Amino acid sequence: MTAVSQTSRTGANWRTPLVIIVCGCAVATLAFGPRSALGQFLTPLSMAHGWGRDVFSLAIAIQNLLWGVTQPVAGAIADKYGAPRVLSVGALLYAAGLVLSAHADSELALTGSAGVLIGMALACCSFTLVIGALGKLVPPEYRMLAFGAGTAAGSFGQFLYSPLARFLIDQVGWQDALVSFGVLTLAILPLSIALAAPPAEREARAADNAGQSARQAVSEAFSHRSYVLLMIGYFTCGFQLAFVTVHLPSYLIDRGLSADVGAITIGIIGLFNVVGSLGAGWLSGRMPKRYVLSSIYTIRGLAILAFILLPASPGSAIMFGAVTGLVWLATVPPTNGLVLVMFGPRWLTMLAGIAFLSHQFGGFLGVWLGGFVFERTGSYDAVWWLSIGFCIMSAIINLPIIEKPVARVAPQAA
Repeated sequence: MTAVSQTSRTGANWRTPLVIIVCGCAVATLAFGPRSALGQFLTPLSMAHGWGRDVFSLAIAIQNLLWGVTQPVAGAIADKYGAPRVLSVGALLYAAGLVLSAHADSELALTGSAGVLIGMALACCSFTLVIGALGKLVPPEYRMLAFGAGTAAGSFGQFLYSPLARFLIDQVGWQDALVSFGVLTLAILPLSIALAAPPAEREARAADNAGQSARQAVSEAFSHRSYVLLMIGYFTCGFQLAFVTVHLPSYLIDRGLSADVGAITIGIIGLFNVVGSLGAGWLSGRMPKRYVLSSIYTIRGLAILAFILLPASPGSAIMFGAVTGLVWLATVPPTNGLVLVMFGPRWLTMLAGIAFLSHQFGGFLGVWLGGFVFERTGSYDAVWWLSIGFCIMSAIINLPIIEKPVARVAPQAA
């Protein structure tokens, strides 16, 4: 028995906090990168099939919605059975969705591949799953930094994949570019092994919220006012991210700039959010997380206002990308940190996934409304102004959140 235990401990020694964080970050990069570059495919794909922008927009809107709807389920499975199984399924679905999107010859086929398959894949292998795993495996003193690093890695994927998409589209065509992205996502399979918790640690984590079922955890969360406020505020983040990711490249082309400027701007957003996410994780460990969130939404609103009022130029686009990048996914560390503070790590991935559902409802509306409004008015202006209004709402609604563990009734002695 002792020999077996010693062997088990030795075999698990390679999974140090550094290895876990690095592998988790690599997964987040590979998963978020292709999704963040999909806006580069809107124009060439639509022109190849003679479709309006609303067709591609609807497929990506459904992707965002399914990502949100299936995220809590994927999170609950990961909380119960471990992250590697869920990440592996997500990688396979992701690869299939990207390859099939490249060869979709009808609106239904595009919706099924880019919408349904990739949406479900993202729920299984995006940064939400990675952060949930890090919250369970990394020591408490490193958690907020790990949350920031995992989010920053997703942003680095955006920085890496956006110009890569532009390069591949120019060199080999948009179809082969999508296929190449599909092949790259398969690297998630071996990397996910590092996010498996050792059996002894799994049992220790399960002791948190002892006896609490998933249904009880959900009921507790929805009866907690601060959690509900957090979800409502998260809606704005999804609305803006999805709208900008998909429609900004085409918006810049409409204003007389080249496609390269759009690709560079999306890449700049990803690059600067590496700093923004790490900074948000660091700040969230040192000041009230609700103030971090409120500040993020305020900065976003001001950045959008300046962007749409200034004359279009490569300089203004890149400046918008830099400022927006600092607060792009910076909401993720404080949001997940608040869920962890309020409810503990036991059902962290599931409860963070439920909060993320609100984010993805916003994403669905942002992508779909962008295409819908443009096809009927020839302009994105109404959506930009609506986005500013949502920023004001979220900046206010996060302030009353109470940052302390939920009060639980202690079990009575027999």
